[in-house]
Amino acid sequence: MAAVPRRYDHETLQAFAAGILRAAGVADDHAHVTAERLLEADMRGRTGHGLIRIPPYVRRIEAGSVNLQPRVSLVSEGPTSALVDGDNGLGQVVMTTAAEIAIAKAIEMGMAWVGTVNSNHAGAAGIYPAMAARQGLIALYMAVGNANSMPPWGGNEKLLSTNPIAIAVPAGDGPPFQLDIATTVASHGTIKVAAQAAETMPVGWVIDADGEPITDPNRAHDGFLMPIGGYKGAGLNIAIGLLAGALNGAAFGRSVVDQNAELASPTNTGQAMFVMRPDLFRPDDPGGAVAEHLAELRGSGSNQPGPLRLPGDEAARLEAENRARGIAVPSPLLEDLNAVARRLGADELNDRQGC
Repeated sequence: MAAVPRRYDHETLQAFAAGILRAAGVADDHAHVTAERLLEADMRGRTGHGLIRIPPYVRRIEAGSVNLQPRVSLVSEGPTSALVDGDNGLGQVVMTTAAEIAIAKAIEMGMAWVGTVNSNHAGAAGIYPAMAARQGLIALYMAVGNANSMPPWGGNEKLLSTNPIAIAVPAGDGPPFQLDIATTVASHGTIKVAAQAAETMPVGWVIDADGEPITDPNRAHDGFLMPIGGYKGAGLNIAIGLLAGALNGAAFGRSVVDQNAELASPTNTGQAMFVMRPDLFRPDDPGGAVAEHLAELRGSGSNQPGPLRLPGDEAARLEAENRARGIAVPSPLLEDLNAVARRLGADELNDRQGC
């Protein structure tokens, strides 16, 4: 029987994660921001993009592929737009800057589109629209993934990644509608979690060149990830690659760098975020109107007990639970993180610090 994961409060994990990053050479403020974005992912159940990402981030830092003192700057800017050059800094730092710019412009001008170039893996897609939703704003986020693992529909060459999309729509005092999906059936992060837990993958996540299913997560790189919705998901994947990658001058297609296989190569990751004030089209309590429609959907007919679960509901429930009880850290992940901390001379996490 697997050991029950020990829980740790947010403050303890924030200090632990930031401490590892600082020991790897990351500046204090960048370590804090990166740790916070990773913990937000874990709190919302996006564990494939949470603390599990620290060891591979450290490997890339040590290989010299990440700029630890980036000058994040604006390549171009208009009243409702901006292109942010991340100078190869940590993706959470670059994308947090881009999100803050988009939010500020949307508050002032009504809407904004902000793209990034020379960024890196920025973690769970949904955490950036959530930043806008907390300020009552609608947001959409897209990114080009950091390893090609899928061919165009009908092809056999890996030219597409997981390319996620996330949308947040505030709902007054209730939890916002929050969609956070990869355009592949499973993301690389989800596969990493399955591998660390020594679990098999469901049939339908990955296939080999002959179309046969691969269920061993450690062999996922031998096959192709499957798109959501067949050719429709594959088409959406390309659209995201064009809007978040090619449009910004960032990597897409053959220029995408596999962040796990090419440790010393900068990834030139691209992201894009659109933010809008909901009162532009409905000044009479738009959040209340959204909440009313969401309540109608939750209360609609079902063959399951209880209300229907909509996108964002489970994430909101998990976040509330994890804030109250602490964030669960599985034993294999804790061992990996402590091993990195020990090697770098950072403080380790022990059982006595748990909740």
